[in-house]
Amino acid sequence: MSITPAVQFDLHRRMVRIRLFEEAAGRLAEAAKLPGFLHLYVGEEAVAAGICGALNDDDHITSTHRGHGHLVAKGGDFNRMMAELMGKSTGYCKGKGGSMHISDLSLGMLGANGIVGAGSPIAVGAAFANKYRGRGQVAVAFFGDGATNIGAFHEAANMACALHLPIVFACENNEYGEFTPRDKTMAITDIVDRAAGYGMPGVIVDGMDVIAVHEAALEAVAKARAGGGPSLIEAKTYRFYNHHGVQNLGLKYRSDDEVAKWKERDPIFTLEDRMIENKVATRQQFDDIWAELRNDIEVAIKFAEDSPLPTSDQVLVDVYSANGGN
Repeated sequence: MSITPAVQFDLHRRMVRIRLFEEAAGRLAEAAKLPGFLHLYVGEEAVAAGICGALNDDDHITSTHRGHGHLVAKGGDFNRMMAELMGKSTGYCKGKGGSMHISDLSLGMLGANGIVGAGSPIAVGAAFANKYRGRGQVAVAFFGDGATNIGAFHEAANMACALHLPIVFACENNEYGEFTPRDKTMAITDIVDRAAGYGMPGVIVDGMDVIAVHEAALEAVAKARAGGGPSLIEAKTYRFYNHHGVQNLGLKYRSDDEVAKWKERDPIFTLEDRMIENKVATRQQFDDIWAELRNDIEVAIKFAEDSPLPTSDQVLVDVYSANGGN
């Protein structure tokens, strides 16, 4: 499959936007300027960019506790994202959702989710609605390897396949569930082996290669959109930072050599090298892109810092409860 230069630049921009937003958020968290926990997506950019680059604007995605990258890849606004992380009223959720509940329904991003595995049933619901309405929309459920040990994932996969829904299950296998290696929590090596149990095809892709991810996503999304039912994509990837935040906080669960070897395969720089080697781009073009997006980040930080906090009379606005009678 031939990926045009224009698409390669688009995928690159999506990845750089994610990287710069996450690095900036990490610095702000270390400076105690962000409340709550922060789970950075640095290192995994190729997965969100490659898959979201294969979607239409009105397609749906569900995310995880490590969800900033998915929203950025779907076209999220830096200003509103940064304001949400700072708990400001101009944020996506008016400062009430924070990092793990950030969303933008206008972009089809149905929300990050602090509960492991909880995004898959939501994506199945969106896929069911999409099939019912017959508008050709597709849903993508992003989740980590650890989420495939959760009952919600298995129920969602079973329902999606039983009802032949237009959905792609996208597993970001970074080999760790929080601080625990994958091989300590499951007997299989490849998550994709679980796809056959539900009657859907599955494919393993190099999650550090955005072109490989994008090609796999194009095929799976086209299949779902044409009525071919669910697929599972397992992207072998790696997060460069700790489970949450930037520092390891004394928890040494990965060797320095392991982290260094994965960083050598940085998905952004790998793509840049390939594009330069193939004479698709120049170093100056990439330098200009990085400079432009760094400026956008600085503007977003200023916007967030200057924005007001929510006022007390807004505490219960936009807050919903299933137990409305009490």
